[in-house]
Amino acid sequence: MTNVLINAPKAAKKGEVIELKALILHPMESGFRPGTNGTIIPRNIIERVVATWNGKEIFRMDFSPAIAANPFVSFFAVAAESGKIAFRWTGDEGFAVEESVAIDVA
Repeated sequence: MTNVLINAPKAAKKGEVIELKALILHPMESGFRPGTNGTIIPRNIIERVVATWNGKEIFRMDFSPAIAANPFVSFFAVAAESGKIAFRWTGDEGFAVEESVAIDVA
């Protein structure tokens, strides 16, 4: 199981700029580092994170092997309507995790 932490306001005023933060616990192995036995540890990175608000994409970021373990992402969005903000991480070997939070916009 992958641990995900999302920090987003539970409520916002329509038109308000809000900050959304997400942290995913993941080792992010570059594929270049030798293990204790001298063999290269296989690459295992998150390649992309996408955030949607009620199904509409509001943020996308592509990662590279240079990103540190347990990547943290922070960005701003305009509160337009109540609903669900979903974060989806995808990566090597079919890795995919999605978590969401609800927000009430008045």
